[in-house]
Amino acid sequence: MNKKNIYQMDVKDVLEEYELSDLENGLNNKQVEESLIINGLNKLESKKVPKWKLLLRQFNNMIIYILMFSALLTLIMGHTSDAVIIALVVIVNALIGYYQEASASDALERIREMLSSEATVYREGVRKDIPSEEIVVGDVVFLEAGDNVPADLRIVEADNLRIQESALTGEPDSVEKTEESLESKDIPLAERVNLAFASTSVTSGSGIGVVTSVGQKTEIGKISTDVNNTETRKTPLMKEIDGLGKGITYVIMGVAIALFVFSLILETYSLSVLSLAVVTMIVGSIPEGLPATTSVVLAMGVSDMAKNKNTIVKTLPAVETLGSVDIVATDKTGTLTKNEMTVKDIIFYKKYLQVTGDGYKPKGEILHNDSPVVVDNQLELFLKAGFEANDTVLVKEEDSWTINGEPTDGSFLTLFYKQYSYPEKPDYEEIDMLPFDSDYRYMAKLVENSNKERIIFIKGSPDKLFPMAQSFDSSFDEKYWFQQVTELSEEGKRVVAVGFKKVSSDIEEVTHELLSQGVDLLGIAGIIDPPREEVIQALEEMNHAGVHVKMITGDHPLTAKAIGEKLGLAPKINVVTGAELDSMSHEEFKNAVLYNQVFARTTPKNKMDIVEALQESGKVTAMTGDGVNDAPALKRADIGVAMGMKGTDVAKDSADMILTDDNFGTMSIAIREGRRIYDNIKKSILFLLPTSFAEGLIIAFTILMQKEMPLQPTQLLWINMVSAITIQFAFIFEPAEEGIMNRKPRKTGNRLLNAHDIWQMAYVSIIMALISIVSYEWLLTQGVSQAVASTMMINIVVLSKIFYLFNIRTNQPVISKSFFSNPKAFLIISIMIILQLILTYVPFMQSVFYTEGMSMLAWGISVASGIIILVITEIDKLIRLKK
Repeated sequence: MNKKNIYQMDVKDVLEEYELSDLENGLNNKQVEESLIINGLNKLESKKVPKWKLLLRQFNNMIIYILMFSALLTLIMGHTSDAVIIALVVIVNALIGYYQEASASDALERIREMLSSEATVYREGVRKDIPSEEIVVGDVVFLEAGDNVPADLRIVEADNLRIQESALTGEPDSVEKTEESLESKDIPLAERVNLAFASTSVTSGSGIGVVTSVGQKTEIGKISTDVNNTETRKTPLMKEIDGLGKGITYVIMGVAIALFVFSLILETYSLSVLSLAVVTMIVGSIPEGLPATTSVVLAMGVSDMAKNKNTIVKTLPAVETLGSVDIVATDKTGTLTKNEMTVKDIIFYKKYLQVTGDGYKPKGEILHNDSPVVVDNQLELFLKAGFEANDTVLVKEEDSWTINGEPTDGSFLTLFYKQYSYPEKPDYEEIDMLPFDSDYRYMAKLVENSNKERIIFIKGSPDKLFPMAQSFDSSFDEKYWFQQVTELSEEGKRVVAVGFKKVSSDIEEVTHELLSQGVDLLGIAGIIDPPREEVIQALEEMNHAGVHVKMITGDHPLTAKAIGEKLGLAPKINVVTGAELDSMSHEEFKNAVLYNQVFARTTPKNKMDIVEALQESGKVTAMTGDGVNDAPALKRADIGVAMGMKGTDVAKDSADMILTDDNFGTMSIAIREGRRIYDNIKKSILFLLPTSFAEGLIIAFTILMQKEMPLQPTQLLWINMVSAITIQFAFIFEPAEEGIMNRKPRKTGNRLLNAHDIWQMAYVSIIMALISIVSYEWLLTQGVSQAVASTMMINIVVLSKIFYLFNIRTNQPVISKSFFSNPKAFLIISIMIILQLILTYVPFMQSVFYTEGMSMLAWGISVASGIIILVITEIDKLIRLKK
């Protein structure tokens, strides 16, 4: 026989389970010590990566290995200045990567802070406050309004005890707790009403609970363990760039070794000269600007999103990942919806009213047949009843409206102020109040009006109020009213019935017995957590762009489906529950995750498993959320997105990106921006590599021809690092291509460069190298010095880059409206030309980089070389556009 879950046991069994003779006695000291040894302290542990490991990790890169080897070799050969410049390039790249990782926050620190600092317990017959760390399994804990729950508890006594669990379960209203046992074995977390969970807060009432789990074994502890154990996946772009870097490095090293062996056999160069020549070729060919330029494009994209898109991106590669997202898995409450319950329907007998406006802001109207309603006695009484049978407060702070209390109660306050001026109140004096109780599921208030008449206002569950209405009026049309409740429920609305009872002036107290004698039903209200207005348009744009959205929520399946349909989540909404997912095989689970759009009654583990299953199916997955329960999935996703205003600190620290305005609609803008950034990174790589290859080919052709080296390692580094990064700033400001949101997300596993990209890089680098070598050799035959000829070669390569930039910038022909779409490109080109003039003519630069001044003829050759490159590549582009 399987052992019962703790929530299935009755109170007597719970006391026996933890060897408690009496609640007020609690544990004795010996039991505390034994429990401490077995279960440990009530605190959360975390693994932290030392800063020195973060720094060393930045050097674990194939390109960096080659550069470090090149620096060491040039140093051994006595070329100190070359070695220093190469080493500086390595250090700059490492520091950029280190800063990215070191600046990321640790989510576990925030989770630990959520555990309460002190708790009230009974031990050895004494009630006392102790540090929450010292709480042990079996401790008897006293709870009251305002307390944070210090550990996971089984409630054994409850007096109107309500606990706010939304951050953990996603349930918006605080939950009424009971000591009664639950029958079912597999009950979702949100429905375990006789348990209290660490880090949640008591909103009202009081109670006593027995500690069932501490530290890492609590529900929040399991979340912290999941966050801690979740590996951060490399983004699609980083994988592609890593693969590209390795491929380039292998080819370059293979060619370098072949040339070295070939020249050794011919014995044209001495070993030291040959070694330096090969190192020069490697330094020229290796795109050392690749990590730095990628980081610069990403960093500027991140900065732009923070300033203009209400988005904070914590890790640079994450911003690009948005562009390749296939699926956005999202929490519902507070993300797709406002987490502000709103009355949308008022139904009287044979009369239906609509309510406009969403959220707690009392802006909207009550309509009948699409026209503003005339407030009659019935509606006036309904509004006043909803206002009075209430213990929540509506608060205005500048332009925002919030509540202190229950969201459902808050919806009735807002409804009242849609008809009356804030902060006007009904002219009643409170005599007594009957708080909401989960056993009865209604609340009532006894009031007295200015005429000294006493009335009880009541609101609550229809199935509780309808029998009272039947007692009051034998002709009560129960069938009609239940039909209205069913229709509202099928729309995903919460239904609350409202009534009143006139009583004699000597009644001083509201009792259940008094109410059971009969209540005059005024009507029912249909309440919904309204979708955010901007979400509907964003979902339409994202679906158009091939990005599918999955909604994951703790809500009832019916409510979740109705919200999904209102949002336009998909043409057809399929729903599956967390419990159903748990019973599936791995393959069934993967198929269910792809097939269904809505996941209801889910646990934090379900969210994590859904994200993992989507990733296993090859989908680049974004996860959005705001609660503690979202943290593991946020960290596991390819990109985690947290809400900045209403999101918990744990969610924000686990995420890669934060929406500062809590606007899910920003996701569509962010995806567009991510695609733009990816395009611009790819353009910058297509721009950078031919130049690097051209430099390598210049040296390779020279070795094959057994000639003197035309370029020094420092000159090659100048071209690669200074000119490349400077010119590539142009790509940061390049606007998005037309129709960027009409294309589907790019497939994962694809190579960064397609066949045509490789072909274009090959012919551009060969043409650039051949023009440079022919011009260099011709200039030497004219009697100029080697320094002047090599300076011209540098300028040929750089000016060829500048002209080639106009080809790569856009898919449109160079002579089109897109030519002036990026004005900053012209400013950057001007800066690059000035830097080339400084390199060519400033004495200090001439001594460091072995350059000399050039004649107008040499400048003419340099400009003509660039024009040739532009013309050839534009002809290629026109041929492709016509296909």
